[in-house]
Amino acid sequence: MSEFKHKHSLGQNLFIMVWLFPTKNFLKDKKVLTKIIDSIDVNSNDLIIEVGPGQGALTKFLKLFHAHLRCFEVDTRVKKYLTFYEDEKTKVIYDDFLHVDIENEIKDICYNDLYVIANLPYYITTPILSKMINSSLDVKAMVLMVQNEVANRLSAKVGTKDYGAITVFLNYYYDVEKLFFANIEFGGYQEYYYLKDEKFFFQLIKESFRMKRKNIKNNLKNYDLDIVLKVLQKYDLDLTVRAESISLECFVEMANTFCK
Repeated sequence: MSEFKHKHSLGQNLFIMVWLFPTKNFLKDKKVLTKIIDSIDVNSNDLIIEVGPGQGALTKFLKLFHAHLRCFEVDTRVKKYLTFYEDEKTKVIYDDFLHVDIENEIKDICYNDLYVIANLPYYITTPILSKMINSSLDVKAMVLMVQNEVANRLSAKVGTKDYGAITVFLNYYYDVEKLFFANIEFGGYQEYYYLKDEKFFFQLIKESFRMKRKNIKNNLKNYDLDIVLKVLQKYDLDLTVRAESISLECFVEMANTFCK
């Protein structure tokens, strides 16, 4: 079989882990593939959505679950590789996942739990996460293969340099855990954070991280700073703090206080 050359325009070349696997793409490493499979607990009555299967290196392992499988691939050149994996429970949809009506594609499938597994280039990681969050789908877990720097951002802890707006957004919806290099798992929806107005919450987070080197007083200067300070003080913080040092709980309380 001839070597398949990925389109650089699709970002697929971003997944070469040079320092960890210096001689090959990590999805050709069976140890890595086994770790990915071991990170989820799927049965035959579940549904897996795979985004960006490529030539099917991971798809081959996912089929071992004997679950329903829907693969979304934008590059039709890999059709000759993926056709081999299709059967009554596995279907490949050749379309841009960001533009697909997922609910419509899976409406006829009777399943228990839904899993999303994806090998993502940097530039579509956030859009795909946003699509899943804003969908009506009840996703039990998402397992994403991303660049290490992206994994660090998505799983960052409060007070670290990688902690940002996307970290707060995801931690509101999911339990986020970095399982091993370049692989992170998103657990089920959080049930213990109540927001009066999600739209306002997201706006507040974006404004708080608008300029990361600025403190919260500068970034939220258009808000009532007395309210901001009152909430911050409950967490032993003040207006000189930067957003990266403010926890999800504090942001939730701040947003809810504004919405009284």
